[in-house]
Order: sequence, then structure tokens, then C-alpha cells
Amino acid sequence: MTKTAPQRPAPAKRRLPRSFKDLTPSNHFAPGRFFRELVWKALLTPRTGVCQRPVFPKLKHGEIAVTWIGHASFLVQFTDLNVLIDPNFANWIFLLKRIKRSGFRIGDLPPIDLVLLTHAHFDHFHKPTLRRLPHPKIGVMPWGVGDLARNLGFERIIELEWWESFSQHDWKVTLTPGKHWGARTLRDSHRGYGGFVLEHQGRKIYHAGDSAYFDGFLEIGTKLGPQIALLPIGAYHPESFRHVHMGPDEAVKVFKELRAEWLVPMHYGAFRLSFEEMDEPPRWLMEIAARENLTRRVKLLEEGCPHVF
Repeated sequence: MTKTAPQRPAPAKRRLPRSFKDLTPSNHFAPGRFFRELVWKALLTPRTGVCQRPVFPKLKHGEIAVTWIGHASFLVQFTDLNVLIDPNFANWIFLLKRIKRSGFRIGDLPPIDLVLLTHAHFDHFHKPTLRRLPHPKIGVMPWGVGDLARNLGFERIIELEWWESFSQHDWKVTLTPGKHWGARTLRDSHRGYGGFVLEHQGRKIYHAGDSAYFDGFLEIGTKLGPQIALLPIGAYHPESFRHVHMGPDEAVKVFKELRAEWLVPMHYGAFRLSFEEMDEPPRWLMEIAARENLTRRVKLLEEGCPHVF
């Protein structure tokens, strides 16, 4: 493991919540609107999508197969390494209904060598999914999250600080900064968050986790130079949501600052987490990409269908 001086965000000041709005970091929810927009509308929306029987490609050295499971969940495969990032196969997260099914069933996963968990929020760190994984060997996550991963089947749990790396054999993973928050409940603000850059066989792939736009993406691109960028594009409306998430416009800006070759959008289409229409993020992204002459570099993946880079 590569050690660095700890670089954590300053802890937020704790105070007792005075209203429902204070339970969220952007102070943007009123109880009635939350229930109407995120719970009731989802209940009335028929669940779509088909769980595929995935056909994982036979890869050559240096090729990466990326399979979007849905939401922020990905299977990333090399010839000798299977990596899951923020796996979530749930149809429900408490009152939140999954509107589009996961791309394939958890039983169709290959043996998993490495699981990367960007933060402790329930839609990214989903304990029921993690318990059912096929014998994951190593779980890598930010500082303060490891206690949640105990008794979930991992052979080894690694916690990282921002810019700290863990390597084994000839692969390496680095935790990168983000602009979000890590608390799973009201009283555990000590937990970290961020994204990951995975390096193997001369290739680099970046998963940004949950993040708003901030000036750190240029540094990530300069220091680590990812070739493939998995970037969130959903949960940005109303405007206050952009304190912790980004929209397609900001994702394109991040993509340019990273100087990556490919943009793969995520964090849309599965759960209703905000107030924009469910089909708006990818449509808006492709409009921006066409205007910026980036259409060929944006890959809208279909859930459950591997794409080789």
C-alpha cells in the first residue's frame, strides 16, 4: 500500500436537525415533495428493463470489458481480474423503488477478485448485495467505512485516504477526492468518500462515485490520467442538488478536465433520486456531446451488455 499524508475534508459541524430539510446535506427536501416526487411517482411507474444473460467476452491482454449493471454499479474485467464497483442489485432501497431492473442477475456474476466501494450511502454500499457476492477476495473503500464491511464475506478489507493507493500483483487502485459526503446515518460523519482510479495492464479506468463538480478533477486527470471515465449525470434538479451531484453539462466539463478518451455515463435511470425526468440525463448529455463534437467519445451503455475498450 502506498502511504500518503492524510487528506480529508474538514469535518462538518454537527447540530441537531430542526426540520426534515436538515436531514439532507443540501437542505432541499420538504416531506410532502419528497414523498410525492421520489416515492409516489416511482410506485406508479411500471418497472422496465430485462435482466440479460450476459455473454462476457474473451479478452486480450490490455483490453477492458465494462458492463453497466445499472445506477452506479459496474463489472470491470481484464483477462485476469474481475472488479465490481458499487454493486447494487436491489429492487427496493427502503421506500425507493428501482424503476429499471439491473442488467443481469447476481447469480450470473463471475468470481469477483476486487470490490471497490466509493462511500457508505445505501444506494452505493448495499449490504444485501455484498452478502450475496460470489466470494469476493478484497474490498477497498474510503477511511471509516471498513466496519460496515465486516461479516460480508470479504477475505480482506482495505481503507484508503485520498490519493492513497493499494496494489497487488500488477494492479493498483487509488482513492481520489470528490465533493460529496460519506455519512450513512446522522451520527457517522467520520466516514470517507471519493472515486477510484484502477490501473492494470497499461490501462486506467476512473469511477467518480457520487460527486458535485469541483476543481479537483483537473488534478485527478493530471496525476493519474484515466483513459475511461465513468461519470455520474443524474440527480441534479433542483439546483441545490448540485451541491453534491453533477448534471450532464458538468460531466462533460469534468471529462475534458480529466483528458480521458471515453466518457461512460452512470447514476441515472434506475432509482428516482431527484426531480428531473428519468430520461432527461442521457438525452441532454448527447445533445451537449453533439454540440461539443464529442459524440463518438461518449458511450451510453445498455445495462447487462459488456462493452470492450
